[in-house]
Amino acid sequence: MLTLAHINKTYPDGTQALNDVSLQLRVGMTGLLGPNGAGKSSLMRTIATLQTPDSGSVEFNGRNILQSPAFLRSQLGYLPQHFGVYPHISCRALLEHLAVLKGLTNKHTRRQQIEQVLALTNLTEHAHRQPNHFSGGMLQRFGVAQALLGDPQVLIFDEPTSGLDPAERLRLHQLLHDIAQSRLVLLSTHIVEDIEHLCSHTAILLNGTIVTCGATHSLFAPLQGKIWQGPLHEPRHPPGNSHMLSQSLHLGHPVARVLCHHCPAEQFEPVTASLQDCYFMHLHGLTLEAA
Repeated sequence: MLTLAHINKTYPDGTQALNDVSLQLRVGMTGLLGPNGAGKSSLMRTIATLQTPDSGSVEFNGRNILQSPAFLRSQLGYLPQHFGVYPHISCRALLEHLAVLKGLTNKHTRRQQIEQVLALTNLTEHAHRQPNHFSGGMLQRFGVAQALLGDPQVLIFDEPTSGLDPAERLRLHQLLHDIAQSRLVLLSTHIVEDIEHLCSHTAILLNGTIVTCGATHSLFAPLQGKIWQGPLHEPRHPPGNSHMLSQSLHLGHPVARVLCHHCPAEQFEPVTASLQDCYFMHLHGLTLEAA
């Protein structure tokens, strides 16, 4: 278990990135949701021991990580949103180089692990190719492969499906699901559907604060029966006493998704609540009582 308690972080320019953040992460996949600037990167960098908080504690399996960062680093795999690869070197050779940097000094063990992660990420037949010539999906799978070197028990993935086509996205979904069966995985993404489908638990971060966290489906279960959808005749003006959650287009016509305890207007119909509804409710500063 990874436990963060009362984490605070303010940067030299006065920006408060994290404000009293407390969070428990267990084996399985936890999703981290939040808009740009919410503090997601700061939180992930803190967990990855890449920065030290101003106050608070981080423990992994009962060990103080702020005092002993090497204990977590030896069991950590990290896939940042953007990463580069060396040109003119094969996928297998680059993985071998990265494995050495991770401390896999035994040649037999190192090569055995490389073959394992290549097989797991479906890159074995492409191992002779240069990663800088990979497609977007293959490059992301390479990123997952390097994160798995050393058999880490904690994995952090930052926007791993960004820019992927639907087929590659589904392939990566299955890979992440398989990885999370025996490891602690933190998935940060702006694609709410990915978290709803993949993550057993979710935390929503706004302005450096965790506004809600828990079992994913329990977060939006209280919204069932209170979400309505219908045509939007006045932009940004929800009907009746309802509260706007989101707007979209359906066949070229504006459609509103609103929060309300009763039908807000004619042509509005009840719809199944989703994690996205919960996210927008918190993003707009709404509560169930306000509905």
